[in-house]
Amino acid sequence: MIPDVTLTYVPYDANADPSACGRPIPIKTHKEFANKKVVIVGVPGAFTRESFFHAFDQRSWRCLNVFLIATCSETHVPGFIAKLDEIKSKGVDEVLIYSITDAFVMHGWSKVAGGSDKGIKYVGDANGELATQLGLTMDLSSMGFGKLRSKRFALIVDNLKLTYVGVESGGDVTESSAEDVLKHL
Repeated sequence: MIPDVTLTYVPYDANADPSACGRPIPIKTHKEFANKKVVIVGVPGAFTRESFFHAFDQRSWRCLNVFLIATCSETHVPGFIAKLDEIKSKGVDEVLIYSITDAFVMHGWSKVAGGSDKGIKYVGDANGELATQLGLTMDLSSMGFGKLRSKRFALIVDNLKLTYVGVESGGDVTESSAEDVLKHL
């Protein structure tokens, strides 16, 4: 079951001043996802750049070498924008792009990445409650991204039940892409 947490987003407004940011709106997962099919796409961060780092996997007690190539902005999110109509044709009510950050950062990124005009919501979780409760966090402090970041993932939530959890273990998008989600809808 999806944890009962509150996420936030700033609604898309085509007529708003592009340099301004609106007021964040809460999304209470158990209230908003009841009787809906929702895809949540988790990313480590908005506006990230290419980098190589070592991460410690606490579950297996080993050091992982991870290479990020701005995957969030160049591959992961654009795939969901491109496949949005196909995803929605499978009965999906909403697609959310999620990261452990605030709604203002996610709104700013949405202006650059696109998709909000098609109905994709860029949501923030400043305290990382969703990813933490699902065990989908990692420590990226060794590369200056902070101690609490989201792993790259895709979730399919159907009436509050998790029906698919695709989690990436490296820099590639092989379990959480739009194509992977479509296979499981």
